[in-house]
Amino acid sequence: MDISVVIPTYNEEANVDKLYQRLSEVMQQLSVSYELVFVNDGSRDRTIALIKDLAGRDERVKYIDFSRNFGHQIAVTAGLDRCGGQAIVIIDADLQDPPELIIEMYQKMKEGYEVVYAKRKNRRGESWLKLWTAGAFYRILSNITSISIPVDTGDFRIIDRKVVDILKQMPEKSKFLRGQISWVGFNQTFLEYERQERHGGETGYTYRKMLNFALDGITGFSDLPLKIVTYFGFLVSFVAFLVMIYALVSRFVWEDYEPGWTSLMISVLFIGGIQMIAIGIIGEYLSRMNQNIRNRPLYIVKDSNIEAL
Repeated sequence: MDISVVIPTYNEEANVDKLYQRLSEVMQQLSVSYELVFVNDGSRDRTIALIKDLAGRDERVKYIDFSRNFGHQIAVTAGLDRCGGQAIVIIDADLQDPPELIIEMYQKMKEGYEVVYAKRKNRRGESWLKLWTAGAFYRILSNITSISIPVDTGDFRIIDRKVVDILKQMPEKSKFLRGQISWVGFNQTFLEYERQERHGGETGYTYRKMLNFALDGITGFSDLPLKIVTYFGFLVSFVAFLVMIYALVSRFVWEDYEPGWTSLMISVLFIGGIQMIAIGIIGEYLSRMNQNIRNRPLYIVKDSNIEAL
């Protein structure tokens, strides 16, 4: 198998047929052996029915149907676990990422690169808030991690089989694949493109999911938040020490003081707020450790036409 195309899907009935047509045309131009691996992530519409219909007409169409929604990154992981290609393409089903770019990406890989990712020049059809938050997240993450995670990139990329084999050895439950692929190393490069609007349907990436995804990226590849908590602790302790010295001098040397609760309440609330922030950050790390310790399966497959590897 030359190329496997892994396609996570969630309520994409409006896009499945069009995506299949465009991907088939791309693979015919490349003249390669291929498979299209659709991963249905608990869709509530006719997505899986349409995929099964395609599989009945084309043996190169494979599918993995989850028992419920496990999340985008887990869906991609399932596809990587069960695909068989020597080169693996990851692409979403909403057609915002053009399948035709795969031709250039595959040719670039033939030059000796193990990873070729697509870098967005612009993102059409998205609100200014989403553009701003996404841009801010990628730049913050790039600055606080010890590895170089490319900015303005998603999961749309082509990777070598050796990279997939290493990803399978990374057992963490809170997946952030673009960070993991950067961590793996090897020769990586990019191609720029203009991201289009969704072909149909509505995005499943709510702001809540985006926030959780951002937390997975930050906690998975940086311990800077924990260091910030430590710095805040020292700062608050130093300020509290100065306030204590001032209070003692006012009381016993200057004898100029007025009892009251304002300063006390401000101090208590300030220190309490810092403590709550610290507990929350530490809790995020502990929560992810707890998920790994429980060692539950990443996903549950309800139905598939691919034999488990």
